[in-house]
Amino acid sequence: MLVAMARKTANDDPLAPVTLAVGQEDLLLDRAVQEVVAAAKAADADTDVRDLTSDQLQPGTLAELTSPSLFAERKVVVVRNGQDLSADTVKDVKAYLGAPAEEITLVLLHAGGAKGKGLLDAARKAGAREVACAKMTKPADRLAFVRAEFRAAGRSATPEACQALVDAIGSDLRELASAVSQLTADIEGTIDEAVVGRYYTGRAEASSFTVADRAVEGRAAEALEALRWSLATGVAPVLITSALAQGVRAIGKLSAARGGRPADLARELGMPPWKIDRVRQQMRGWTPDGVSVALRAVAEADAGVKGAGDDPEYALEKCVVTIARAARSRGRA
Repeated sequence: MLVAMARKTANDDPLAPVTLAVGQEDLLLDRAVQEVVAAAKAADADTDVRDLTSDQLQPGTLAELTSPSLFAERKVVVVRNGQDLSADTVKDVKAYLGAPAEEITLVLLHAGGAKGKGLLDAARKAGAREVACAKMTKPADRLAFVRAEFRAAGRSATPEACQALVDAIGSDLRELASAVSQLTADIEGTIDEAVVGRYYTGRAEASSFTVADRAVEGRAAEALEALRWSLATGVAPVLITSALAQGVRAIGKLSAARGGRPADLARELGMPPWKIDRVRQQMRGWTPDGVSVALRAVAEADAGVKGAGDDPEYALEKCVVTIARAARSRGRA
């Protein structure tokens, strides 16, 4: 499968002398490597692939791997965790970047950031083909990833199905990709929300976004049940506070926005149109004061789960109850 959600430089030839994969998203880094290896083996089935960690690439190793061969064989040399290379090895790599060998493709993986930035800058200056593999921290990015996975598989999935899958699986791209692969293998025709529900009901009930949805809808008992299930199945508390914050902020944004068609509001607020419809249904009992109370509760819970409190579970339960009460504030006014 092609590298999904990766931004590349204008030189998009996987057989470019040097490919630089930058970021910390393991799935995308692995796919960047796989794309180069697949292209090399398509050009020469006998391509020799050497996959090395930073500690395996000692001074002199790169020169040995890239020295001319009597058989002029094609070779792919993968160097992982480039930011952790020793100073002497970095000198070797920089020298190689200035005069890459023919029939050899170097794939340099780098986490980005300040550590090892000199090597990163040198690779870019040398004109390396670059693939961005940053962590997907925003739900919208993971949603776009799922859509891209379905497109790459040549299949159609409704927006609601894509969102349900993200809600059910969470932030692990490998699991999201695996879920898409399973659904496309098992289901014929368009994949909808009902199909995702059948496959991932248990996961969906344990989702941080399910906790948030039930809380902003004022359904305290169901939100608490989903919260306890989430925690029991290993969902990180910080992911739950993040989902709660997103749910309350969406209520606040839509409450403050002018009326209009979902498509217009979607552009204005940066939400997909289907989410506008969902949030409209969720915001019926909310007041501006209720939103303020809920945001303060989320901030307190976030601090609580990050060390300011003794009991993260209690902090989350208190937050969920406060949000659910705030969701019914209009009815009590």
